[in-house]
Amino acid sequence: MSQSSLEDLLYLMSRLRDPEAGCPWDLEQDFTTIAPYTLEETCEVLEAIASEDFENLREELGDLLFQVVFHSRMAEEAGLFDFRQVVAGLVEKMVRRHPHVFPDGTLESRMSPNDDTTSDQVVESWQAIKQKEKLAKGEKSSESAMPSKLPAALPSLTRASKLQKAAAKVGFDWPEVEPVFDKIQEEIEEIREAVREEQGSDRIAEEIGDLMFACVNLARHLSVDADMSLRKASDKFEKRFRTMEFRAAEEGHEFQQLTLEEMEAYWQLGKVR
Repeated sequence: MSQSSLEDLLYLMSRLRDPEAGCPWDLEQDFTTIAPYTLEETCEVLEAIASEDFENLREELGDLLFQVVFHSRMAEEAGLFDFRQVVAGLVEKMVRRHPHVFPDGTLESRMSPNDDTTSDQVVESWQAIKQKEKLAKGEKSSESAMPSKLPAALPSLTRASKLQKAAAKVGFDWPEVEPVFDKIQEEIEEIREAVREEQGSDRIAEEIGDLMFACVNLARHLSVDADMSLRKASDKFEKRFRTMEFRAAEEGHEFQQLTLEEMEAYWQLGKVR
């Protein structure tokens, strides 16, 4: 494999967007049309991580980097900023937000090897620095403990976890995990009640949402990423289901014609590792 540099990538992007000799498809794109691809590439990175497919992760990270370069190139063409400014801003911000690593605010500065800063202190410092940055930009300080800005495209489970973490920082949280189990059981009973009393799909949907929110809370208390956990569960279900279909076909059965009991038997076979 030939060795290419970041400069090669930037040059490649400039060629693709060359008005006279570039790629017609790339030239037609703008920030809005490329945004869905950026989200898709992000999801593919997460999928590669969840499946521990690290060879594929290398490729997916490259695709995601290309998205950054693509957006930066379009911004440069519009006279907004360029890729080097993106990198410079990122480095400056990371140095500023890690005073425990760069005490003098420069890349060259180093903290004493005996520094005993904990990860919790790092998070607390990070949030305080972010708040100062907002004030410096003229943004109003929020009186709420809730995050002021969460991306609309953020996975629902991730958003729920972030909201819960924010509430926990001001003490609105159970100190241990056992009450969370009770809360989940309570939400299950409320769903059963809504179904029994035929309270309607909107009410049932609300109660199911409460149950899912409580499950995210359980995952958070157990230091589990709820979104990644669900991704893995979905992948496992898909793999087992495909195994069921394959084994049924091997034995000459049309899967759709099987009874639920017969499907269950194949499912149990699929669970054998």
